[in-house]
Amino acid sequence: MKYVYLLSVLLVFLVSCSSTDIKEEEEMAIIEEEEMEMVMEEEEEEMMEEDMMEEEEESSMALMGEFMDGAHPTSGSVTINEDMTLLTLTNFKSDDGPSLELYIASNTNADEYVSLGGLQGLEGDFTYELPNTIDFGTHNVIMVWCVPFSVNFGYAVLE
Repeated sequence: MKYVYLLSVLLVFLVSCSSTDIKEEEEMAIIEEEEMEMVMEEEEEEMMEEDMMEEEEESSMALMGEFMDGAHPTSGSVTINEDMTLLTLTNFKSDDGPSLELYIASNTNADEYVSLGGLQGLEGDFTYELPNTIDFGTHNVIMVWCVPFSVNFGYAVLE
C-alpha cells in the first residue's frame, strides 16, 4: 500500500513537472515567435525607409557618375543636385599627391576645365559648391587632377 501511495505521488509529481515544462516551452516559443515577427517588421520598415530615401535622393539628383581609375586608384560616386549648385562625392577614395584639385572638365585631359578647388580629403563624403557658369552639356567629366604634374588621378563621367 505504501508503494502504491508513493508511486501515485511520484506519478502526480512527474506529470505536474512535465506539464509545467511543456507550458514554459510553449510560452517561450510563442515569445520567440512574437519577437521574431517584431524584428522582421522593423527590418521591413527600415528597408522601406531606405528605399524612400534613395528615391528622394535620385529624384533630387540631376547628374551622377562613378569614379574610375586614372593614373591612381580612385573610387566612389559623384552627384550633382537638380539646382546644379552642389556637387557631392560619396564613398570617395583616392591616392594622395601634390596639389590635388577637383575639376569639372570637357574631357579626361582637362583641355577645358573649371577648378572647384583643392581636394577636401582622400576618403569620405565631401560637398563642393558649383559656380553657376558651368555648361554641363560640354563639361561632364569630374576628375581629381594633380596640378604640378598634369596627371588625372581618377575621373567620373556625369550622366
